[in-house]
Amino acid sequence: MNTYLLLRAHIEEMYPLTDEEWAFISSKFIYKKLKKHQFLVQKDELVPCEFWVVSGLLKAYTIDDQGKEHLLQFAMENYWCSDYYAYQNKLPAILYIDCIEPSEFFCLKIEDRELICEQIPVMANFFRKKSNYGYIALQQRILSLLTETTEQRYSNLVTKFPQLVQRVPKKLLASYLGVTRETLSRLKA
Repeated sequence: MNTYLLLRAHIEEMYPLTDEEWAFISSKFIYKKLKKHQFLVQKDELVPCEFWVVSGLLKAYTIDDQGKEHLLQFAMENYWCSDYYAYQNKLPAILYIDCIEPSEFFCLKIEDRELICEQIPVMANFFRKKSNYGYIALQQRILSLLTETTEQRYSNLVTKFPQLVQRVPKKLLASYLGVTRETLSRLKA
């Protein structure tokens, strides 16, 4: 299926579009492909776009002063991802986002997002809902890290995202869960 048709189907899960609206919207999205380990966002660089994943798998993370990687989120097909603080405020990135797998995605500049929302009001609702879903997911992740045991976090991850667990290397899963790789191995045994 044409990648632009996948994007249209994603939007139309919430709001149907006329062909004229779609022509305008699709003209603002830029299609890109990256190889495994290539960066979409690097810390301290400007973040001109947010990204919708067509295929592949991304990770958003930071690296502390000791060189340890802290994973904020994974983004796979149909996910939106960016360093939203930097994107929204036109500031340098505080996160890294790179490809765990070869990935295809659409890029949307903030100015184009605003223009789409002004021209097609249902798209403002679409982006608001997507932002809310992302906020809820991150809130649930933080609460999970604060209140659940390692076993509960792992069990919930396997239940909610079985395909993700199959695709992500153990080292990254351990980082995401906030445990060592050895602890993760014991959980899986």
